[in-house]
Amino acid sequence: MIDFQNGSVFKLKPDDISNVQKVKDSMLIDGEEMFASFVGIRDRVIFTTKRVIAINVQGVTGKKKDFTSLPYSKIQAFSVETAGTLDLDCELDLFFNGLGKVRFEFKSGVDIVALSKKISEYVL
Repeated sequence: MIDFQNGSVFKLKPDDISNVQKVKDSMLIDGEEMFASFVGIRDRVIFTTKRVIAINVQGVTGKKKDFTSLPYSKIQAFSVETAGTLDLDCELDLFFNGLGKVRFEFKSGVDIVALSKKISEYVL
């Protein structure tokens, strides 16, 4: 499982959903759709209508991957920190029952408010 407390792994920037077609074909269930994809240096986070899928790329070649599924139904609370004048990064904290806090840090340019509204549709 990914160490979600290590924020340096999760400096994410937006990515096109078409770049994760293999994940869509292999992991999504009937009726589940992806609405956002973000990528770090090697890792990736995908937001769907049912869950967050965190993909941790491992090893030198990157062929080994760890997929962590975080269902919205287990979220008890969430918070958003928008970018500021000096701090250009924004953050999303999700608090999961039994897992604790999961933090995703995004590079500047991510519309974190729109992302939080979308998550609200599935959590609330």
